[in-house]
Amino acid sequence: MNPINLQTNLTQPGKTSFKINKFMIGGTLMLVAIILLVITSLKGNAQYYLTVEELVSGVTAQQENVRVSGVVLGDSIQYDPQNQTLSFTIANIPGDNKEIEKLGGLAEVLHNAALDQETPRLDVVYHGVKPDLLKNEAQAILTGSIGDDGVFYAEELLLKCPSRYEESLPEQAQP
Repeated sequence: MNPINLQTNLTQPGKTSFKINKFMIGGTLMLVAIILLVITSLKGNAQYYLTVEELVSGVTAQQENVRVSGVVLGDSIQYDPQNQTLSFTIANIPGDNKEIEKLGGLAEVLHNAALDQETPRLDVVYHGVKPDLLKNEAQAILTGSIGDDGVFYAEELLLKCPSRYEESLPEQAQP
């Protein structure tokens, strides 16, 4: 019943709501900053997956960070151990799994692409140790960029061995 107490009680809720507004504004700003960081980091790490045919034909603009898959042509493999420079050629394979299955499976597609002289091809240069799995008809998945000279400069090289997709056992494993 004291008017001073009544006035104090009325001003305290206003102060409390103002403190909540500060935290809401600060939380919103932090959330916006986190969202911007996630978007910019994902955009910087984005890789475009292309087939050899798309990359060679120039259907898409040259990107700095491109991922391409193809079959290794064994007779084109050259390695300089002094400079750790590896160069080879890959041939186009379809990028669609349904199409690969329709053509007889991955092993069949890799084999046919390596033999077909009309299949689009791409020269590759990679600096690093020569992988043991690099051989004829291996599937290569490369990350890098294509230079002005039309050569693909790979920063990352992943290989899948073709014998993994064959149904028969290797000769040394048969009884």
